[in-house]
Amino acid sequence: MVGTGRDTSRVTPLGGVTFLDLDVVSETSVTAVVQEVSERFGRIDVLVNNAGVGSMGAAEETSLARAQGMFDTNVFGVMRMVNEVLPHMRAQRRGRIINISSVLGFLPQPYMAAYAASKHAIEGYTESLDHEVRDHGIRALLVEPAYTRTGFEANSTKPDTPLHAYAKQRLTVDRVMAEAVRGGDAPTAVAQAIVAAATAPKPKLRYTAGPLAGRARILRRFAPAQVFDKQIRKMNQLAG
Repeated sequence: MVGTGRDTSRVTPLGGVTFLDLDVVSETSVTAVVQEVSERFGRIDVLVNNAGVGSMGAAEETSLARAQGMFDTNVFGVMRMVNEVLPHMRAQRRGRIINISSVLGFLPQPYMAAYAASKHAIEGYTESLDHEVRDHGIRALLVEPAYTRTGFEANSTKPDTPLHAYAKQRLTVDRVMAEAVRGGDAPTAVAQAIVAAATAPKPKLRYTAGPLAGRARILRRFAPAQVFDKQIRKMNQLAG
């Protein structure tokens, strides 16, 4: 098994896992790491694309440069990895590509529009990709976490140009998000969903990670549009 990160010297060693430095925004880094894994282990059976960055703030407060930087990791980083790994999986006629999306890949989230857009993009990309690669013995699958007890909100980028018009509501949504993360699912819920996607004999396209994500999927699927809209506003303490 191979684990990657931008600086794996800071990672605690784990038995049975080889750690390699990888920057998914660099074509050179992606090519070198995939080639090294192929040469050292002879095959690539599963690719888990979990690199990602968050972005909080109103859409109008988020510069295009900031949004492009986030998309370079969250979307184009996934595409770089997939394009590099697919020739190996096609050659062996087998493989699983597991892309970490989010419930924000199918739900709106006020004051996180750019981030939600990146996850919506991953949903469309993965579902389309899955149809293309099945004839080659490969599946492309989605894992969709909800609020998870990590440092996500603390590590997310903040508005480039904070605007007074959004300040009060942005602070409210930030507080709601922080509370939701603290009370969210354990990271192990995501790990379990990844393992299920990687090992299921007949995998599903989508795996919600944890009970919160499961409830969000049901809300999106079955709630009437007006009820759904009101629920999103209520959850984020938006007026009206």
